[in-house]
Amino acid sequence: MAASIESLFVEIASLEEPIEELQTLKTAILSIPVSALRDTVSGLRLEVIFSLLNTNDREKIELCVDILGRILLALSPVHLAQNCRVELQAGLKHPDDTVKILALTQIGRMVLNHEAVTEIQNNQDILREVIHCIKGEKMTVAKELIVDISSVSPVSLGYCANSSFISQLLGELTGDDVLVRATAIEMVTTLSHSQHGRQYLAQQGIMDKISNMITGAKSDPFSSFYLPGLVKFFGNLAIMDSPQHVCETYPAFQNKVFEMAIDPDPVMTGVALDTLGVLGSTVEGKQVLQKTGEKFNAVLKRMSKLASGGATELRVRCLEAISLLITLQAEQQTEDLLVLTESWFHLLSNQPMEMIRNISTQPFPELHCSALRIFTAIAPQPWGQRLMIGTPGFMEFIVDRSTGPTKEAKDAKFELVGALVSSSTAADILGSQHYLRLRSYLREGAYYVTAVATVTTEGAD
Repeated sequence: MAASIESLFVEIASLEEPIEELQTLKTAILSIPVSALRDTVSGLRLEVIFSLLNTNDREKIELCVDILGRILLALSPVHLAQNCRVELQAGLKHPDDTVKILALTQIGRMVLNHEAVTEIQNNQDILREVIHCIKGEKMTVAKELIVDISSVSPVSLGYCANSSFISQLLGELTGDDVLVRATAIEMVTTLSHSQHGRQYLAQQGIMDKISNMITGAKSDPFSSFYLPGLVKFFGNLAIMDSPQHVCETYPAFQNKVFEMAIDPDPVMTGVALDTLGVLGSTVEGKQVLQKTGEKFNAVLKRMSKLASGGATELRVRCLEAISLLITLQAEQQTEDLLVLTESWFHLLSNQPMEMIRNISTQPFPELHCSALRIFTAIAPQPWGQRLMIGTPGFMEFIVDRSTGPTKEAKDAKFELVGALVSSSTAADILGSQHYLRLRSYLREGAYYVTAVATVTTEGAD
């Protein structure tokens, strides 16, 4: 097959209208798995196919785009940077959108790869040329690529800022088109993933602007299109920076999250749950939420109701958020924090252990696993172990391999057992008999099946 592909390249290079040969090449290329294609195509003269894009023949363009798309997918970003950079830059200026998208997509692979970026930056102003080629494009993929390039380094962000594209993007945050606004928010969030990106956004006053947008969303009937994105922006910022700093500096964010958590709109509720889970996954975030007192307690009670009934997807997101909120690693288990997580757990229900176990026995695998993760969250904490040993039948439930037949369920149960066994307090609190049974479960593995003895009667069929 490799020989036939190489011979097709040679034949195509010698013909003026190689439509049939391109069709044959496309079939041959698509018949080889991408993982096996690299060795076959790495030495081919791809300029043969790139040169055929200089035409108005729609069929020829489509064939070349399909062939190149498959081949370039198999090649490494470094190879693209070293051997295909000029052709891809030319593709950015092509009048056909499919060619532009091909070029944009491949350049995006290059700028997100460290070695490829080094290769590009070693060639003087290549980044500047790329930005110049695409800054006038209105396609979303072009905008995404600009943001990706900006995220690479302070130097590449400077190129993008000088091209005026970034200022255009920031202007779209408050534009009249709510869909464009929502897209702009997603891209600004991507830019905030890098430290130099966050510094730039702060210098431009974007954090204050987004905070004001959250406040003003109450009076905008179309805010549901972009409000989730605003909240996700600050949620990401809190984790990348500091939950306390973000929540104290931009109180509109925290207030809106609490408001969305009790919103009847499942989209708003879901975003709030995810955000609370992210915030509460850190010690600092837990302390920030605790400071709100009854506000957050009310949210926890709402989460309890959502976890117990409603749409399965929302229930799963709620359970996942709860598990993050009450998780404490061994090194984080100070007396104050243990009191905090225990108090939050008991706010869920008068009998929270039974509540979570009941959810875990319902015939929905995703609910079962999410409920087990809550037990895994409390397993390393002494108060959680005392609840487990004090709940009738719970230790038997943990080692019962008949519950949760799926691989995901077995993995979740195994993780729970592992969390208990690795705790320094488990042996004393649970007792040696239960502790040894848990160690035995761990030693047998997640997928252990008890052998069943059978007796064959002589003469039986």
